[in-house]
This record gives sequence, C-alpha cells and structure tokens, in this order.
Amino acid sequence: MTLSWLQIFRLGLVQCCLGAIVVLTTSTLNRLMVIELALPAVLPGMLVALHYGIQLSRPNWGFKSDTGGSRTRWIIGGMALLGAGGFCAAAGVVLLQTSFWVGLSLSIFAYAAIGLGVGASGTSLLALLATATAPHRRAAAATITWLMMIFGIAMTAGVVGGLLTPYTSALLLRVVGSVCIAAFVVTTLAVWGIERRVTAERQAEALRFREGLAEIWAEPRARNFTIFVFLSMTAYFMQELILEPYAGLVFGLTPGQTTQLSGMQNGGVFMGMLLVGIMATGLKLGSLRAWVVAGCLGSCASLCAIATIGAMNLAALLNPTVIALGFFNGMFAVAAIGSMMALAGQGKERREGTRMGLWGAAQAVAAGFGGLLGALLVDLFRLAALSDAQAFGSVFLIEAAIFIAAAFMAARIMTRQAPTAIAIPGE
Repeated sequence: MTLSWLQIFRLGLVQCCLGAIVVLTTSTLNRLMVIELALPAVLPGMLVALHYGIQLSRPNWGFKSDTGGSRTRWIIGGMALLGAGGFCAAAGVVLLQTSFWVGLSLSIFAYAAIGLGVGASGTSLLALLATATAPHRRAAAATITWLMMIFGIAMTAGVVGGLLTPYTSALLLRVVGSVCIAAFVVTTLAVWGIERRVTAERQAEALRFREGLAEIWAEPRARNFTIFVFLSMTAYFMQELILEPYAGLVFGLTPGQTTQLSGMQNGGVFMGMLLVGIMATGLKLGSLRAWVVAGCLGSCASLCAIATIGAMNLAALLNPTVIALGFFNGMFAVAAIGSMMALAGQGKERREGTRMGLWGAAQAVAAGFGGLLGALLVDLFRLAALSDAQAFGSVFLIEAAIFIAAAFMAARIMTRQAPTAIAIPGE
C-alpha cells in the first residue's frame, strides 16, 4: 500500500512546521542581533552556519532509517528537538542584551539543536515520501509538500512580523514559544500512524554507514547532482542573513516590517514553485533543465535590481523586487526538487534515505557557507568604508554571479526531458 493523497497532505504539514520554526531563527532573530543589538553580521552568520554544519549528519540519519527502525520516531523526535532549539535561540537573543557570554553560550547550544532536529526530522520525512509514494504521484507529492513548507515559512514570517509590533523581549519569547509548541503538536498528529499503513518499513541490514555512503558517492549521477546542489544552494542562501538587515539599515524598516518582507519573499517562492508545478508537472510544458536555468538567471536579474534600488534609494521598489527574487528562487528550487525525488530511487536499492541525506547535507553545507560568506563580506565591505547600500549591494552582485555559474552547470549536467518526479531548499 502506498501513500494516499490525504496522507501526502498530512506529511506536507510536517514540512510546513519545519519551515515555520527555521524561518524565525534565520530571519527574525538574525535581524534582531544585527540591528537592535548592533552585533556584527558575522555573529548570527556563524550561528546559522553552525545549524547548517550540524546537518552534515543528514546522511547518517537517512542511513539509520534505511537500515532499520521507524522513520516516524525520527520525524517526531527531530521536531521536538527543533522546537526546543528554536525557543532557546530566542531566549539567547534576549540574554545577549544583558549577559553576552551567557546568551552566546545558549545560542550556540540552541543552533546546534536546531541543526540536529532539522536533520533527523527532515531527512526521515523525505525518505518516507520517496519510498512510500507511488511513482506516478511523486511529482505532485513533492510539489505539494514543498509548497506547504514555503507556505508555512511565508505565513509565519508575515503573522509573526505583525505580532512583534511593537517589539519587546517578552513578546518575542511568547510568540516563538507558541510557534514551536504548535509545530510539535501538528507534526505528531500529522505523521502518527501513517508509516504502519504503507509499504515503507525498512529491514535491518548488516552494512556500516561509511560503506553505504561510499556506494552512493560512487554513482556518477548522484555525485554530479551533489556538486550542483552545493553550488546552487550557495547562491540561494547568500542573501538569507543580510536581506533583513539591508532593509533595516538602508531603508529604515522596523523588525516587524523586515519580518514581513521575508514573508513576501517566501510568498514569491510559493508562487514560483506553484507555477512550475502546474506548467512542468501538470501541463508537461518545459524541461526540468529549462526551468532551473530560467530560475537561476531570473534570480540573478532580481539581485542586480535589489542592489540598484539601494544605491539609488528607491524604497518603493524594494517589495516588488524582493517578491521577484523569491519567485525566481521558487522556479529554480522546485525543478531541482523534481530531480532529487526522481534520482532518490535510482541506483543501489534501499538507499533512498542515504541519497536524500547526502543531498540534504550538500544543501546544508552550502546554506551555512553561503549565509556566512554573505554576512562576512558585508562586514568587510563596511569596514572598508563603503556605505551600507554599497556594502550590501556588492554582496548581492557577487551572489548574482554565482547564480549565473549555477545556470551554466545545470545546462551541462541536467537532461532535456520533462520532469517525471519532482524536491528542496530548505530547511
């Protein structure tokens, strides 16, 4: 028995909850540290990089769920750890105002917990989808679940942005705590009982993790796709930690307004994913490669526009250009997601979780590296006496150049065929 449409929708709720917690730590808390606490952008950059670096454990989580035991326990347990880490991260920001080293210590613990939680829950969820979804439903299933994740990110950013006005530390803790508790409860209810009803159980296998990972890395298609994921995700995440500070420093937006700006961006991602899901998956228009290349080049153009409006102080154009960036990001992302789901079941049998873990690890490393690189470059450019608009704009232009490189790589390694199954960013 395979997943029904209702069960696919239920698993999509887990993706929605993952995005809801992570967006608070990578956008709202990051902005508070840079602007309200006047800390160097590299500090939250290093914390977010830690959260992504910890996700190098993703292949191991996937291997564990491949070779024995229930994926459900990793999904629920990972969400519990993620929620605890999210609340501790908010508490760390509050403590940084009065006791820097105590707050920093708590923040380091919190972001490490976030990384472990996302790795355990997210990888096991994707593996369950890849193994229990009928082949003819995989494209739609992946599109549905990822659209729900982006919806969770956009909705949380928009709602929380409104609730945090006017901002207070106590209000921050109440809002973040409520989101984390709600995410855990929804996840538990959503995933409970599904795995027992589908043919996705794994039997124990006498194979060590390194041996299983080596088998996957020896597959040329899996290896080349891993490299592409790293390059494209580096470009995708370079602006993640600097967009809200950019809006606050250059255009004078409040914490609530910049959080809502992040919601607008992710709303654009949702629209881009929905468009490709309908056109490529439903109507079979355009190849996966074409959508990836178009998304990368559109993201490049949007970043150039965002840099330009800062230099020219065209505040009225900030919202539409950020939405455009999200739209093209979504186009490229959902096409890459399609390739991920299709490739997960190819090659050595019973390695879906390990493959998902490998690509998830590549994405996580790129996200941490890209986010940290963007924050570090902003600090260096500001130290070089560039204005805020020039410093941030220079980083956006570098990111645009990486998107061009990703488009060229996609054109070389991806096939011209339309996607038969659709998978990512994330978390």
